[in-house]
Amino acid sequence: MHEMTALLELMARLRDPERGCPWDRAQSYATLVPHTIEEAYEVADAIARTHWADLRDELGDLLFQIVFYAQLAREEGRFDFADVAHGIVEKMTRRHPHVFGDDRYATAAEQSAAWERIKAAETADRTHGVLDGIPLALPALTRAVKLQRKASRVGFDWGAVEPILAKIEEEIAELRHEVAVQAAPERLADELGDVLFAVTNLARHLKLDPEAALRGTNAKFERRFQRIEAWLAEQGRTPAESTLAEMDALWECAKREERQLAAGQGEPSQPDE
Repeated sequence: MHEMTALLELMARLRDPERGCPWDRAQSYATLVPHTIEEAYEVADAIARTHWADLRDELGDLLFQIVFYAQLAREEGRFDFADVAHGIVEKMTRRHPHVFGDDRYATAAEQSAAWERIKAAETADRTHGVLDGIPLALPALTRAVKLQRKASRVGFDWGAVEPILAKIEEEIAELRHEVAVQAAPERLADELGDVLFAVTNLARHLKLDPEAALRGTNAKFERRFQRIEAWLAEQGRTPAESTLAEMDALWECAKREERQLAAGQGEPSQPDE
């Protein structure tokens, strides 16, 4: 593809020892990692906002990161972009025998089980424990889901939601106790982590992505708080110049407004004078 060739040539020029960019020449695998993670989140953000022009641009930024790593490896004689592309084509072909071979699966669950068997066989010589192979750099909620999923495959899991809800209540009670006795920060962090881990397990059993759920709640909080700011600005005030009770009342009004709009009940409500 002409565009891909042009991108690879651009990357090589940026890294050229004599004519390249000083910043690009100074980068390493490690220094690129924060940028790669940021670009991946920006892709997720564009999708969440359903902004397709932004998604196109963010995918380009993410692709540039991949090309950058491949250029570093090519300079060191390890591999190049063609090796990366060839490797993923081989892997996806191998993991889809029902598409590129004669295997047939009756359900998506059977196909997923086969995928895991193939994947396990590929990594058999690289992993030793059930939980091996999960990157430490993953977001904590995402990594918790992967840890729980791997444990589940060997039977270490609850089979229903109710025991998990009970576990969440148990962990909250333990956290409440530590708060009451003014425990050390390390103890509080430990108990809070247990609560978050149990809630993540609930999300997994409900077939929900906890990262996506929390992103949605973050967006909801941001949206409602901005309404509070807007209403206060109409009164010539800022949140810092208002009481918690006043802001809480406006928060409830923002919630009612969202429900009315979602239900198609006409004009948004306004805060009481």
